[in-house]
Amino acid sequence: MRKIVIAGNWKMNKSVAESVKLAADVVAAAKGIKNVVVAIAPTYLALAKVADVVKGSNVKLAAQDVHWENQGAFTGKVSADMLKDIGVDMVIIGHSEQRSYFGETDETVNKKIKKVLSLDMGPIVCIGETLEERKAGKLESVLTTQVNGAYAGLSADDALRTVVAYEPVWAIGTGVTASDAEAQEAHALVRGLLAKLFGDDVAQSISIQYGGSMKPENAAGLLAQKDIDGGLIGGAALKADSFLGIVTPGESISK
Repeated sequence: MRKIVIAGNWKMNKSVAESVKLAADVVAAAKGIKNVVVAIAPTYLALAKVADVVKGSNVKLAAQDVHWENQGAFTGKVSADMLKDIGVDMVIIGHSEQRSYFGETDETVNKKIKKVLSLDMGPIVCIGETLEERKAGKLESVLTTQVNGAYAGLSADDALRTVVAYEPVWAIGTGVTASDAEAQEAHALVRGLLAKLFGDDVAQSISIQYGGSMKPENAAGLLAQKDIDGGLIGGAALKADSFLGIVTPGESISK
């Protein structure tokens, strides 16, 4: 049975003190949540402090990115063993903003996934098309390239330890959301691609999040779709009440 996975990506928001406060609010609000995997991803600066807040709770700690090397002359980067050392459980890899602004490629996504898996953390693997690509009818080809690139050289057991986040780039931070049917169509396509790589049993066991402006107002409809198994949440994750307004509908949904 697949798990609903709701992860709050705080992006470049919140001071350390604000992050600690928000984390404490999420921990308190999520105390009764049993069926949904809840995760929060503060900035690198706040990770260690937030790790103390979520320790012993049902809220997992996620990082927003990672480098694939163990150490070395990579100014501004953070290694997987550093994240592991402070208690990080999950790592967001290949987010569209990393791809658009900072040169992330399918090759570097693949390297990061392998490094994170080697240290027993869970990758959240981000994929998705731009508006131009969707309008040009390239949805399937873009997702195929990204899925195949991300999962190159991984075993079925490796794949089972990942979460996929489908994020239509045109719906991130714009307030525009794919319709339930549009989102389901893309998620079914992604699950089909995973089935081609690892078989249907594995594909049916991998949670696929929706990552395009999910909010309390649309969460129930999206999460009810057959192949939508949670959300990678941006703006709505910056307040505990709106974040839990997305988490709560997932409690009663069984995949």
